Amino acid sequence: MTTADRLTMSLGEAMFTQRAIRRLKPDPIPDDVMRDIMEAAIRAPNGGNTQQWHFIVVKDADTRKQLGELYHEAWWAKRKDQGIMGPEDIPPGKNSQRSAMRLANEFGDAPLMVLICALNKGGAGGIIPSAQNLLLAARAHGVGGTIATLHAVVEERVHKLLNIPETAEIVYCMPLGYPRGEFGSVTRKPLEEVCGIDRWDNPYK
Repeated sequence: MTTADRLTMSLGEAMFTQRAIRRLKPDPIPDDVMRDIMEAAIRAPNGGNTQQWHFIVVKDADTRKQLGELYHEAWWAKRKDQGIMGPEDIPPGKNSQRSAMRLANEFGDAPLMVLICALNKGGAGGIIPSAQNLLLAARAHGVGGTIATLHAVVEERVHKLLNIPETAEIVYCMPLGYPRGEFGSVTRKPLEEVCGIDRWDNPYK
């Protein structure tokens, strides 16, 4: 049986029940499931089929712990860039930001992380579709995750930790695991508010 045969969830169900999963169980992801997820990632469209990507699946507990500490530092560095110096500066009602803060606190506890890298700096655009393929395949296996990024303040140390060449660019750093909670529909703005026909200001109807 091939990876494609095992990904039996309909595309519609996968897309319409996929959401950012930031609360993860510590349960390990089986190797065969993770291989399916990564096989799906490398099937993504990319410019000229040049496949200018490299993926790092981080399984080692000590490495995950160190990466978690670096991610926590990176997350707060990004908040400081926004003038947010601590939890007390996050405005009331910003639940998604508080959820992201919790992820920063718990990042190292994720049973597995995947770093998606471009072989050359500035090459992120050509590999972004692989992240969606990865998340859709993960959803089909009941595995959750979210797209996360780092910050320049930790880049050099992450490169060193994972032996990433200086010429490569870390595009995403994604925690994966079985969700503490449920998959399900998400709230989105109506299509006509975010999509135009022929012009920006001609709403899609």
